[in-house]
Amino acid sequence: MATEEKKQADQQDSKLKAFLKKQNINISAKTYFVDAMSAMAQGLFASLLVGTIIGTLGQQLKFDFLVDMGNYAKAMAGPAMAVAIAYALKASPLVLFSMLAVGHAANTLGGAGGPLAVFFIAIISTELGKLVSKQTKIDILVTPLVAIGSGVSLSVATAPTIGDAANSIGEIIKWATDQQPFLMGIVVSVVVGMVLTLPISSAAICMALSLDGLAGGAAVAGCCAQMIGFAFMSYRENKVGGLISQGIGTSMLQMGNIVKNPRIWIPPTLASAITGPIATCIFKLQMNGAPISSGMGTCGFVGQIGVISGWADNGWAAQLIKNADGEIIDTVAVSAFDWVGLGLVCFVLPAILSVVFCLILRKMNWIKENDLKLN
Repeated sequence: MATEEKKQADQQDSKLKAFLKKQNINISAKTYFVDAMSAMAQGLFASLLVGTIIGTLGQQLKFDFLVDMGNYAKAMAGPAMAVAIAYALKASPLVLFSMLAVGHAANTLGGAGGPLAVFFIAIISTELGKLVSKQTKIDILVTPLVAIGSGVSLSVATAPTIGDAANSIGEIIKWATDQQPFLMGIVVSVVVGMVLTLPISSAAICMALSLDGLAGGAAVAGCCAQMIGFAFMSYRENKVGGLISQGIGTSMLQMGNIVKNPRIWIPPTLASAITGPIATCIFKLQMNGAPISSGMGTCGFVGQIGVISGWADNGWAAQLIKNADGEIIDTVAVSAFDWVGLGLVCFVLPAILSVVFCLILRKMNWIKENDLKLN
């Protein structure tokens, strides 16, 4: 009897797996936390980030058309993230288009933590939409109803709570960085920098946690240390092509080599542990632009553009002094010291420190010839 029940259970399990495969549903950590999150970052980049850059340019040039263009792009952040996630999950067209409404609802109701709400809600509603996709003769009605209905319902029920939770975590990190800039400068710089090199989106995480201010500055330092660090320390193997692809592209290109020899990750990580507190304690580098820029490093120079656009948006103030309630009570104007600090933290120090640490590890034979070679 038990054998018969097991046989039936196995058959049902096989049918379920076959159905999920047919509906293109692949339940895995990689699918949701690597593929979907990376796509979400691209959606953010193509809406909020580019909109911020265009809007800032328009403000400085006194060109209202560019300001309007930037505002239109920023307003589409929620839909862009949700559609990007659905695209990464290989959703059918009806599910993909339904995510426009879901993304708008989740991002709007999630407030400052909207991106995190969009991430979870878009994944769930996309998969639910895929479950019923092309299963009925009235697919054009059923699929959007399920995808939009589940997504908007989840947004109303959970987005404010998810948003508040994400915002609270971000506020704790920012508060801790303000209180302990040296220690948290190291922690934030190292952690966010390593996340940038991993196949996870540091930009999406920074945006979801609204990581700006001094903590955002530490995040920028950590991301730059990884990208510039790997670019320069691997120059002997990868030459100019590697310098560009890693320095203004992504340090994620080294992930395959890191798996083979994790020790190659030591130099840029040590560099980030040094540049982080330099950013927070000496130069007091703040990210007052879009939080997504905190997790971009030197990728297209977005991290630096974010810092500079933050200066411009706040009347060319390098630092915003806030009271206990988070209200701005004073500002510190941008000076040559701030420009020098931005250059040192983002480019000069990561290059020098990583190369020096790498040479030491090469002497110790921990890093061997071609360990950093990109295929």
